[in-house]
Amino acid sequence: MGLTTLLAVLVLQFSPLDSVLDPIVQAGIRGGVYPGAALIVGRHDTILFAKGYGRLTWSATSPAVSVDSTFWDVASLTKVVATTPALMLLVEQGKVALDCPVVHYLPAFNGPGTSGVTVRHLLTHTSGLRATLPLREAPDSAAALRMVMTTVPVAAPGARMVYSDLNAILLGEIVRNVSGQTLDAFVTRAIYAPLGLDQQMLFRPPKRLQPRIAPTNLWHGHPIAGVVNDPSAWKLGGVSGNAGVFATARGLARFAQFMLNQGALPDRPRMLKKETVHQFTLIAVPARRGVSARTLGWEALPTGEEISSAGTLLGPHSFGHTGWTGTSLWIDPDRDLFVLLLTNRAYDPRVRGSFTKLKEVRGRVADAAARAVDALAH
Repeated sequence: MGLTTLLAVLVLQFSPLDSVLDPIVQAGIRGGVYPGAALIVGRHDTILFAKGYGRLTWSATSPAVSVDSTFWDVASLTKVVATTPALMLLVEQGKVALDCPVVHYLPAFNGPGTSGVTVRHLLTHTSGLRATLPLREAPDSAAALRMVMTTVPVAAPGARMVYSDLNAILLGEIVRNVSGQTLDAFVTRAIYAPLGLDQQMLFRPPKRLQPRIAPTNLWHGHPIAGVVNDPSAWKLGGVSGNAGVFATARGLARFAQFMLNQGALPDRPRMLKKETVHQFTLIAVPARRGVSARTLGWEALPTGEEISSAGTLLGPHSFGHTGWTGTSLWIDPDRDLFVLLLTNRAYDPRVRGSFTKLKEVRGRVADAAARAVDALAH
């Protein structure tokens, strides 16, 4: 056992992390922001803290949250735990070029103003495409996809950063066209299975998992679980580059360790070159007022928000992402630290402004984790 791992184990046994983190997460439950949460803090080779809080719904008879067995609709975390790593693989294999026009891979994406949109523009949200489209109004998934393919940029490619689900949907289609497999099939075969995560991270979860899935909506008073909450991903059949992954906290923690270890898990063969991970996690678009910095796929610091989900202490090379349903993951490579907080805020919040209140919880958790790791270093 290395010195770092030994120290981490000692931290697990003797540190006051419970006393620091528990009140922050539990305050969100008491305040009605979310009924349940899972929090894991770790390093590239060690889990420093892992705990479930609350229940899947507000009912006292609902199952308790488990970091190992509860599945979460991770929403836009799909962009960075499925779509982006798929592109990392394809770029490293020479099958996709970042500065190649999107139309080269998606011939149907050929409307006015689209010829200058590149893969890099999609990954950095600088394509000029609008934030979203009313795909839920399309009669079927084929029609919804046609809406995306025929959309026209509202700004010149590269001119400004506008976070858009359409970028991620197009990236998912690039993966499908280049690999000859649907996004879920490619990600499962090429990423999740080699990492040993194919039972912990998946699209379109089977019915048998439904009792273990944190619900994200209500229908006539009944909790909805196991159906993707994002309306665009739902219309596209539950598999989309922008949303659709369901995962356990333990599975996502392993993925975070894969990123912190620069393309490999300590107990698995290397999947990506360190250079590829570095390329995709460098800041590619600087922040401006109210708008986050971006890497290739990930959000970066500063986030441009008055209240940041990354807190105030994470290092300048940190990258992360959040999801509408209440999920978040931040990775600080300088500290060798990741902070994963999963909640189902989208399910029946009992307080106004739950989105802002969740940001406060996320930021406080990230700062507490950073302080704990800094104390360990000294």
